[in-house]
Amino acid sequence: GATPTPAPPAEEPAAEAAAPTEEAAPAEAAAPTEEAAPAEAAADEAVPTKDVTIKLVENPWSGSQVNVAVAKILLEEKLGYPVEITSIDENAQWSALASGDLDASLEVWPSGHADNAALYIDEQGSVENIGLLGPVGVIGWFMPSYMLTDHPELATWEGFTTPDAAALFATAETGDKGQFLAGDQSWVQYDADIIKNLGMDFEVVTAGSEEALLAALDSAYSREEPILFYFWTPHSVHAQYDLTQVELPPYSDECYAKIPEGGVDCAYPSDDLYKIASAQLAEKAPEAYEFLKNFNYTTQDQIQMIAAVELDGKSPEEAARAWVDANQDTWQAWLP
Repeated sequence: GATPTPAPPAEEPAAEAAAPTEEAAPAEAAAPTEEAAPAEAAADEAVPTKDVTIKLVENPWSGSQVNVAVAKILLEEKLGYPVEITSIDENAQWSALASGDLDASLEVWPSGHADNAALYIDEQGSVENIGLLGPVGVIGWFMPSYMLTDHPELATWEGFTTPDAAALFATAETGDKGQFLAGDQSWVQYDADIIKNLGMDFEVVTAGSEEALLAALDSAYSREEPILFYFWTPHSVHAQYDLTQVELPPYSDECYAKIPEGGVDCAYPSDDLYKIASAQLAEKAPEAYEFLKNFNYTTQDQIQMIAAVELDGKSPEEAARAWVDANQDTWQAWLP
């Protein structure tokens, strides 16, 4: 998924930054190296700042933004690493991690990255898989559930192979073909191949961003008009609208082996989201590396923050701060 360009991180009020550290100080004082302990106990506020900056990747969708916001708060305030965030698309990030220009990316959707993983992790060893993030992602075709009232056949892909279905979803832009609405140009999608290979008279139209896709959904939904689009879970959109995922032929490895020749004709696999780091990170910043390896929470943790951003208008930083304040037991276990 993708969102518009993220807002710059909100300035944290100083008072707020000081508060969480106080409670954490006793447990924390024990963890860092001995030299750091006396200074820390005396200062009784921030952890001493390290001279190594951690450069985290942010991808253009809200799940990625909240992951990074949580990691930044904890790396800076609990471990003393300054953090820089770089917004970059999910393909470009691999070479930047391989070269060590960037340090880690916290949400890879494996279905779109088999080639990148094979090259950078298995072959070159320049990028390391540093474990599961926790949430399980599902990409698929979605439409408002009200579509099934008059057209129950649209519950499965076969219902989309008829001229009637194409006409139902047609727009001024697509003429007599049905419109399939995609998101951001940089997302890894196989929908044009699926449509062609399953014999549907549909055309893929790119909304341009996650925000544009959601605006189109909102507009159609408010008028109970037909709309068929690419989307995913976990996402707060499912709390806002009653949506149905269209059943495509089941995923198989054989189906995805046909990606190079445009042969995909099945559903997206469910994705165990994982984290990747530059192979140089463990040596450059051992504590940050351990922390990011341990960084893991539930789909529900993430959805709660995504909903705060998308439904309540909070910044990713505000959503992350509220989560950090409420979930010390979870993140305490990530600290080296």
